This record gives sequence, C-alpha cells and structure tokens, in this order.
Amino acid sequence: MSKTRIGLYPGTFDPITNGHLDIITRGAKLVDKLIVAVARNAGKGPMFSTDERVEMVQDDIAELRRKGLDIEVRAFDNLLVHFARDSGAEVIIRGLRAVSDFEYEFQMAAMNTRLDKEIETVFLMASERQQFISSRFVKEIGKLGGDISTFVSPLTAARLKERVFSDPMD
Repeated sequence: MSKTRIGLYPGTFDPITNGHLDIITRGAKLVDKLIVAVARNAGKGPMFSTDERVEMVQDDIAELRRKGLDIEVRAFDNLLVHFARDSGAEVIIRGLRAVSDFEYEFQMAAMNTRLDKEIETVFLMASERQQFISSRFVKEIGKLGGDISTFVSPLTAARLKERVFSDPMD
C-alpha cells in the first residue's frame, strides 16, 4: 500500500479569489490530498471571520471535490510547519503572481525549511489570467463599487457585496 502524499495550501483567503482557485486546482493534482489551510490571522484585520472564510473556500471548491479531487479545508492559528506536521503534510504549496512575491515567499520557504527539513515548499506560478488578482485589490474594488465578477466566484462576489453594503463606510 502506497503512502498518501498530503499537500498544504495556506492563506488568509479574505476573500478567496479565482487566483486561489487556480492554485488549489493545480496543486490538488500534484498530491493525493490537499488541505487548504485558512489562517486565522487576526493581525491582518480580515474582513470576514475565520468561519466565513472557511465556508467560502468550501463553497468554491465544491465542484472540484465533485470531480474527485481530495481537498479538505481547515482553519489554523499556529506555526505553519507545526500545522503541516500535525496534518501529515509533506509539501507546502505556494502561489507566485509576480516577481514581487518571490522574495517574501523565498524567505518564508527558507525559514520553514530551517524549522522542518522534511517539509518541502513547491511554488506554482499563477496562470496568466490570474497573475494580478489579490484579495486586497478585490476588496478595494468591491468597496468602491467596481465589478469584481472576473476575480471571484459568484458566491464570493455576493458575500463581498453584502458585507460592503452592510458595513458603514468611513
């Protein structure tokens, strides 16, 4: 019996974008099981609660799961390598949108390797259509009334619109 290779794709996912979904889809094909790890990360001041972000990711990956990809969504609030080890993950998958992402991600991967040499980091370049999508830009565009439909799923767009219109703006 062969060992199940588990990968971990961590992020804040506030909100999940089509760029994230691209990396999830491609990353899930590289491992037997992919865990999408939603960071609690209150320090970033997320727009959505951890539970809401987990739910949005679960909603957006439902079709991928129906197609047979083994993807699980879990929240975490500890050191990434500890979460990876506790989850049985051997691979951390990170997406790179542009050269500007590389330095930070390279440093993070080096630190994670120092903390646990058994866990590899794999970088996936964002697909051409997804290269400049970021959750921060999507939130900004949504707050200012712009069309975000090409950046996020219809479910996520509706939740963002609901959140923007239910919160008083400064």
